[in-house]
Amino acid sequence: MTENTDVVVVGAGYAGVLAANRLTQRDDVTVTLINPRPIFVNRVRLHQLVAGSHEAVVDLAEILSDRVRLVVDTATRIDVPERAVTTTDSGPIGYDYLVYAVGSGSADPDVPGAAEFAYPMATWEDACRLRPVIESASPTAAVTVVGAGATGIEVAAELAEQGRRVNLVCGRVLGPYLHPRVRRSVAGRLSALGVAILEGPDAQVTAVTSESVRLSGGHTLSSAVTIWTAGFGVPDLAARSGLSTDAIGRLRTDETLTSVDDPRIVAAGDSAAPSDLPLRMSCQTARPLGAHAADTVLARIAGMRPAVIDVGSFGQCIGLGRHAATVQLASRDDIANRFSLGGRLAARIKEHACTNIVEELADEARDPGSFTWAIKDRKRARLLDDATARAKAAR
Repeated sequence: MTENTDVVVVGAGYAGVLAANRLTQRDDVTVTLINPRPIFVNRVRLHQLVAGSHEAVVDLAEILSDRVRLVVDTATRIDVPERAVTTTDSGPIGYDYLVYAVGSGSADPDVPGAAEFAYPMATWEDACRLRPVIESASPTAAVTVVGAGATGIEVAAELAEQGRRVNLVCGRVLGPYLHPRVRRSVAGRLSALGVAILEGPDAQVTAVTSESVRLSGGHTLSSAVTIWTAGFGVPDLAARSGLSTDAIGRLRTDETLTSVDDPRIVAAGDSAAPSDLPLRMSCQTARPLGAHAADTVLARIAGMRPAVIDVGSFGQCIGLGRHAATVQLASRDDIANRFSLGGRLAARIKEHACTNIVEELADEARDPGSFTWAIKDRKRARLLDDATARAKAAR
């Protein structure tokens, strides 16, 4: 009789759900998924949750294979020698292989008053706390969004489209990922919605109070609600468990997504740092990384050599309210170029992407192994060579 293999997946985001479903390709693999809540959070819709136009969640039972055992609990430590995950309420859960897919959240702000008076929105819990605050605020009260990456732009546009008075404090520049030509287009749309854009050296936040945001140029903005979207961090589970992590806490792996410390631990999604050259945190890369992590585990079970990652990017899609968006196109190695799509066409693309993500996860549950990704990064080998050369030169 074939010996059964126990695989535990920690985290039910884009990468974790796809990995868990994909692992069910083998009948002799038992998959356990540990997640602190029984719902899947479609994070690309959290700005809509804050604005009250979407709930941004799906019951995990709707998108998980019936062969995946869901444990609703919090993983508190990985006992690497014992091959077990310690949880808050369910006791230790043993594994033969572990997929580490804990995702990301808000970075801790180091600006005085920000942790006390500003509202993050990187997680479902954050967004749920923020939504009633927005709803209870006067329609004419100023709302300040700090951070002008995709999340900041999207929530600023969503709220401004509802008629709210919104300041978008960018710090250095609006949409750092965007090509300058596309950035100008996004700025035009935001301005048309009434968003006040503050950027440059005088637009660094120096303090936050319950009623204001102070900037480095000496200006103070009145702010009834301050939303903090500047920066992302990752849970410290790997570091607390004695595993090697990069500077912000992502699990360090090789190019197969295998931990540099233990061949039975594989990482995926925002919490993975392959070769210390992690991909951009996004659902776009999380899904193929989740699939690849599962493929790595299945290859090891089969006694085969796992493949190296080959994941590219099309760019970035940013919602600009309910009726417009921008699709910033990029090279396969994720460098934005001057080309983009905009307006209602881009809005339809954005909405299709938000819906299709959930459908992909459910499809993988019904037909494990069916998920594929067309965009590859053929230049990653060059990036690795360049990083190696720089490291040698620095010695």
